[in-house]
Amino acid sequence: MSDIERLHSTERMSRIVKHQGVVYLCGQTAGDENWDIAEQTERCLEKIKGLLEEAGSGVDRMLSVTIYVRDMKDFAAMNEVWDNWFAELPKPARACVEARMARPPILVEMSVVAAENA
Repeated sequence: MSDIERLHSTERMSRIVKHQGVVYLCGQTAGDENWDIAEQTERCLEKIKGLLEEAGSGVDRMLSVTIYVRDMKDFAAMNEVWDNWFAELPKPARACVEARMARPPILVEMSVVAAENA
């Protein structure tokens, strides 16, 4: 039996993968491409929170986050939302890069690794 648990799997990927106390989330986008960078960032973080809770983790258990932004001109606005979210939380390791997105209206995508709750 595998010690790897995959949740919400499709023919291409799993939204959540759990292995040896670590939770991996696929890249999360906002869901509505009409929002600006601040709203897309907020919605990404909300989706991440829900998926982590479903996986037996939480935003306070995030180990690392890779953030992809379509244009670095949005970096400050994305960080403003991020800083508000994490004001009272432990800060995960983080990388942020500019990237061409799967669809042009996507302004931000986040990929997360977190520890399961003890």
